[in-house]
Amino acid sequence: MDLSLSISTSGMIAQRRRLEVASQNLAHQFTLLDAEGNYAPYERREIVFEPNEQGGVRAAEVRISDAPLRMKFDPTHAFANADGYVEVPNVDPVVENLEAMVALRSYQANAQAAEIGKSMIQTAIELIA
Repeated sequence: MDLSLSISTSGMIAQRRRLEVASQNLAHQFTLLDAEGNYAPYERREIVFEPNEQGGVRAAEVRISDAPLRMKFDPTHAFANADGYVEVPNVDPVVENLEAMVALRSYQANAQAAEIGKSMIQTAIELIA
């Protein structure tokens, strides 16, 4: 029964990290400059999950998305190219909000599974005692 709590906990930790990544992407959806002030549009981050040793899941890595940066037509922008286009972050707020909702629902499902596992352990202890 201990294993069920371990699996549920790993799921909650992984989904919390997923929510953090989606939040970070949303926070940077308009970021065009790096920390030094150089033009470097923010690139969307993606989380990669993998199974852990106990049969649960873990966040293996956070990587930069393969999706290309979006091109926005704004010939008056300081960073516009010769054709008047500016590269902007490849963050889609709808996708990030969906990621956040899925992470939240998955977290809740894992929390509920952990509660059920805990209840089963308590019942087993009461039956033994």
